[in-house]
Amino acid sequence: MMAATAATARGHRFGSTAHFPGLRRYVVPLGLLALWQASVGLGWISTRSIPSPGQILATFWELAASGELAMHLLVSLGRVSAGLAIGVSVGTLCALTAGLSRRGEDALDPLLQMLRTLPHLALVPLFILWFGIGETPKVALVALGTAFPIYLNLFAGIRTVDAKVVEAVSTLGLTRWELIAHVILPGALPAFLTGLRYALGVAWLSLVVGEQINASSGIGYLAMTAREFLRTDVIIVALIVYAVLGLAADQIVRLIERAALGWRPVFVKE
Repeated sequence: MMAATAATARGHRFGSTAHFPGLRRYVVPLGLLALWQASVGLGWISTRSIPSPGQILATFWELAASGELAMHLLVSLGRVSAGLAIGVSVGTLCALTAGLSRRGEDALDPLLQMLRTLPHLALVPLFILWFGIGETPKVALVALGTAFPIYLNLFAGIRTVDAKVVEAVSTLGLTRWELIAHVILPGALPAFLTGLRYALGVAWLSLVVGEQINASSGIGYLAMTAREFLRTDVIIVALIVYAVLGLAADQIVRLIERAALGWRPVFVKE
């Protein structure tokens, strides 16, 4: 009893984050920011190469207050949303065709496996020749990069559905389409959401490169212009915006996972 009381007291004294488990995710980033600011203040790091967090925050506020950051952000969000929608749709359609049919697999899988080994970012010159220098190559680059994670994960999810469950449900007299809708697709949903998380990361990476293609707006254009004027603070602001957008998108998918996959047992506990 006394040991339990002592442990509780220590928890209240040293483990205040136990009451706010979400705060534990920010301890290391905040510690690194403090170390960064101290290193610049002590002269260990030159502000020409890496400005201090305070300078970056001031630059962020300046860009946000002028409305320039919001304008570029909306353009980038539009591009990545369009490319992601196309990529996810194509990847899902190909995965369903190949995963649910041997003939579909024979027709699509060899071609897709060859295409996915190509570094899609290296296709920028071809995209410029095919689509010009407008919005199309930027959206196409995002779409191509996001289609393959969706295809690979959803295909694997369909093919790894428990065969015993399929056999048991088949005895209920379900048609093929009912079996697909009520057993196969729900069983493959965790793999699809994992693929979506990968696709979101690839989407932002593709957009960084895509917005170097004769762009006149977007977060990538903002960083490219800042490079010409040696504005490292603006470049880091652009990188932070990309990182925050990627993290926010990943968190949205994780929330969807919690809501849609509440039936799945989780090994890691709080």
